[in-house]
Amino acid sequence: MDSADFALRAYDEGRADGVAGREDHARDSDADYRVGLADGQLAVFEADLIAAIRKAMDGKNGR
Repeated sequence: MDSADFALRAYDEGRADGVAGREDHARDSDADYRVGLADGQLAVFEADLIAAIRKAMDGKNGR
């Protein structure tokens, strides 16, 4: 595997950890892992935010 493969794998593993709500502190120095972790955490935040907005708006549009 070349360095791009390792970077993509680190990002993917970080994103999966971010979505799952866990963090591998042994990989704190891996920038690709940290970017994936933040991306995964942001995806969860976005999904929760959209769900909260939909819940708040439920019934306010005459539905």
